[in-house]
Amino acid sequence: MSRFIDETRVFVRAGKGGDGAIAFLREKYRPFGGPAGGDGGRGGDVILEVDEGLLTLLDFKYKPRLIAGDGEPGRGKHQYGRAGSDLVVRVPPGTLAFDEENGRVLADLVMPASRAIIAHGGEGGRGNMHFASPTRRAPRIATPGGASEQRTVRLELRLVAEVGLVGLPNAGKSTLLAALTAAHPKIASYPFTTLTPNIGRVMTASGESFTIADIPGLIAGAHLGHGLGIRFLRHLSRTRVLVYVLDLEGGAEKDFATVRDEIGAFDAALLERPALIALNKLDLIARKDANRIAKRLAASAGMPVLPISAMKRAGLAELTAELERLLGIGADAVECRS
Repeated sequence: MSRFIDETRVFVRAGKGGDGAIAFLREKYRPFGGPAGGDGGRGGDVILEVDEGLLTLLDFKYKPRLIAGDGEPGRGKHQYGRAGSDLVVRVPPGTLAFDEENGRVLADLVMPASRAIIAHGGEGGRGNMHFASPTRRAPRIATPGGASEQRTVRLELRLVAEVGLVGLPNAGKSTLLAALTAAHPKIASYPFTTLTPNIGRVMTASGESFTIADIPGLIAGAHLGHGLGIRFLRHLSRTRVLVYVLDLEGGAEKDFATVRDEIGAFDAALLERPALIALNKLDLIARKDANRIAKRLAASAGMPVLPISAMKRAGLAELTAELERLLGIGADAVECRS
């Protein structure tokens, strides 16, 4: 399985423009045969293009330099130089490109097949055929090709998912993702089994669908670098709905406060997203106790609270129906896939 890489840096250089030519036709009765130097070709651009089949920026670890083709110089007999070839580089959906020097966003690529130029090629130089005049019939003037853009670019991947699962380690996020989708995340009984985000697609009975991402577990102090830190929280930036997955066996209310604090420390705007709470591991606690915790949390958190068991697939129809309501994509029940 390929490694999940969601941030990397690359050096980017577009193609230089070709120089204009100084040349003369050898024709009878024309001084020096007349100016006939053609223009240089334009340098190639460096272009990012979304490929739906990619999920990671791993390829750039092995190709840290992206260089487009230079334009050819102009030639005699009014011939233009050939333009440099563009370099089209495939990236996964959700890729952001930043200029490393000033932090400017060069591209934000989400939609399939969308493109963005991150370095423009130089313009071709002008040949001496452009500088002829009645008083200067044999000009020995041409302009050089234009310089190309070059820069260090930071590529950052932010998963394109409509729903994000957040919670402490071992709350059951990966189990829930596997129960709702065809994804196969690593599942184990020890903390931090999920070291990178996972994503899956939930198919509804009505034919609608939405994507859901499992974000690696947070712990208290994650914004200070504890545990896995908060670097993966950037993947929540494109989500429309958050699901707080809490362990009913633990202190669900305390865990909820911890997760909210860490998310707020990363980006307070995320706390304003539509959200619900999934109280997981219903199979390990009495239903009346789960209902009591759910009622108390709903009152304090001000959002829907649903007791579920991802392992036993209990309460998932109600959970996905509520997600559909929050996403506004219909009221049909969601089909849980094994």
